[in-house]
Amino acid sequence: MNPQTDVRDVRTTARKFVAATGREALRLVRESLGAEAIVLTHRATAQGVEIVAMAEGDVQETVQAAVPAVAPATTASADPTVLSELHSMRGMIEEQLASVVWSDSQRRDPVRGRLLRTLLGAGFSARLSKAMLEKLPTGQSYTDGMAFVRSELVRAVPVHEDEDTLFAQGGVYALMGPTGVGKTTTTAKLAARCVMRFGADKLALVTTDSYRIGAYEQLRIYGQILNVPVHAVKDAADLQLVLHDLRDRHMVLIDTVGMSQRDRAVPEQIAMLGSSQRPVKRLLLLNATSHGDTLNEVVHAYRQGHALAGCIFTKVDEATHPGALIDTVIRHRLPVHYISGGQKVPENLLRADRVQLVDSVFQPRQHSPLFVPAEADLAEDVVPSVQVQGETDRLRLRYQSLIRAMAHDAQELATTAGALAGAHIGFDGARTLWRQAGDEAIDAKAVLHELSTFARGEVAVGCDTHVLALAGQVGLRATDSGDAYVCHGSLLLSDRSGLPLAAPNQWLSTAAARQSAQPGSRQAQWLQQQDFGKRLVHVLGKPPAVEQMLAWQAEDTPWLARAPGTTAVTDARTGAATTLARLVFAFDEATERAVRYRGKAALQCEAQVEVLPRGAIDRDAMPALRCVAVRVVDARSRKPLSQTCVLTNLGAEVGAPQLAQWQGWAADAEPCFRLLRDGVQLVGGMGEPGDPHMMKRLLVAGQVTTTVWRLLQAEGEWADRTRLLLGQLTGRATRAGRAMTGGALYAGVGKLFLLLDALGTESAESAQAPRALERQG
Repeated sequence: MNPQTDVRDVRTTARKFVAATGREALRLVRESLGAEAIVLTHRATAQGVEIVAMAEGDVQETVQAAVPAVAPATTASADPTVLSELHSMRGMIEEQLASVVWSDSQRRDPVRGRLLRTLLGAGFSARLSKAMLEKLPTGQSYTDGMAFVRSELVRAVPVHEDEDTLFAQGGVYALMGPTGVGKTTTTAKLAARCVMRFGADKLALVTTDSYRIGAYEQLRIYGQILNVPVHAVKDAADLQLVLHDLRDRHMVLIDTVGMSQRDRAVPEQIAMLGSSQRPVKRLLLLNATSHGDTLNEVVHAYRQGHALAGCIFTKVDEATHPGALIDTVIRHRLPVHYISGGQKVPENLLRADRVQLVDSVFQPRQHSPLFVPAEADLAEDVVPSVQVQGETDRLRLRYQSLIRAMAHDAQELATTAGALAGAHIGFDGARTLWRQAGDEAIDAKAVLHELSTFARGEVAVGCDTHVLALAGQVGLRATDSGDAYVCHGSLLLSDRSGLPLAAPNQWLSTAAARQSAQPGSRQAQWLQQQDFGKRLVHVLGKPPAVEQMLAWQAEDTPWLARAPGTTAVTDARTGAATTLARLVFAFDEATERAVRYRGKAALQCEAQVEVLPRGAIDRDAMPALRCVAVRVVDARSRKPLSQTCVLTNLGAEVGAPQLAQWQGWAADAEPCFRLLRDGVQLVGGMGEPGDPHMMKRLLVAGQVTTTVWRLLQAEGEWADRTRLLLGQLTGRATRAGRAMTGGALYAGVGKLFLLLDALGTESAESAQAPRALERQG
């Protein structure tokens, strides 16, 4: 007997089993070879877990056949018990070595372990999570790592994105899955989608569910609503006849009977569908609330015989760990056609989208460690004993359970807070005020005093010689009654950068008083009584009345205002009546300089003349005003892009280019007033007349708005990372390259304040920051 031949014959008795997990592979071994089967090898491959095994009887025959061909010294090692022990040890050693390698990798790169915990908590299997993180470059931050994971998942998840092609091809589709997965409801949703696409006369419904009470009746009711015929079949022959009769229908949807993945009748159902002369494409329904191992069993059971055309996710609105769904379809390469959640037909059936699927894994419902629910999310979960405590204590108690869940993110939040505190955007002062919004012991007068102190400190640090006071208005509505109000606000802008530094005061009036005869006059009166350490310049949206000009001239109060070209003036040189447009737009001798205008290359120049406002007779009482005209043209075509006029009583100490820049900064900062509306809602909303804390909330929202606006305009890697984290705190999906909105950023800052307070991350430096600014002022 040739030993080589014997060895080749022996090897043919071993069988190979490949499955997604080791547990599933062992189950296949036991089903095929029995409980006493001997595992020869156990290793991970690109296709999954591979196990090579032999039946116990085959091992004994192999040993007996191998004994004459080997040396006597090796006979003992060929004992089946020893052989099985050796191979079992080999499998365990391989697994232990893999764990050691992974643990060593985690020690070298702790972020990798943190990301693994996040993925496992979201429902992904350990094998897929580790395989994905093995591609992660070392030295990444947690935020960069999450971005990498998201991009890898988006790339890997299979999705059938072309619904038009699906409907154009038509055919017969059978919706299959375990009992209670939602096949009938999903069939109705898909049928409604088909009817809206190509009409009821091209669609038919079929049900094979003759076991469940009322199954046919339920589908028949949906058919009546959609004006679509419904047929019931019992066996393969019946199905073949019905499908033959429906051959003129462009699409046929089959609602199959629900069966457990372990039911032996599943192969019979698959065979019945496969026996039809008209091809039946099978769509597997996967329950989003199922465990990963259960989903894996379902796919294995229902993909027997013929490949599945795809799958539909159901009950996604009930899922707590949707990562298991993504994990399953990636491993089995099963295209996702639709996402179903809820009972509404057809609203709750959506086309599958890769980005939305991946983002849903890290959305609020499964309590991502970076998600913090808003006050409304926890409104019904009120602890009775907390009702008598202050707002801050109430919020802190409500967030305790979430704080435990996100403990490993505390360091990242503290780092973000440190970056914000060091960025000189008023973060610490805004955080202090945010706390006071819910403290009933602090009234509006105390907040107003603190805002004045804070403004002096910000002006001392952020301004050179002047501080710009920008006036604006924003409409607000009461939370309950809907009554309309107008907030008359003022922002202090830096003469160095144009960014808002402080919002020291706000006034509230009814909507009827929205149109003020003197724009910014009431704010100006209060501001003139304050000492901010730098000369105050009022920046207005339109020129003040002549009476106001005279009053400010007597008080030596500087101002500048944007003026339309049609403004009637008197030429101070000739005394001729004219308009600004006729008088000043002569740029022949002006010097042009390169600028950026709305993202494009442009050229800007300024020209100035002296004018008198029409109606000003006494030149001694009203000295001439400076009018600076600004023109912006396209750098290539020299096509005019913008022409504006600025009137001011400032003297030659401020040059024309500086005045033009100040006015441009003021125009850029005007949307900051609209952002205040979001802030008011976040700190408690507008109350009704008599609410003692309504003005306090308005003052707090105004100052925090300046911090949010500066963060929105900030540049640099730290700012991008911070905005990304704040977007994640709100639970909103963020797309690369898309700027974050001011409202979303405001919500993120508010939740960051709450988290930092709940985590107790108050640092000594942060606590002393407002006092330091006060001393500087």
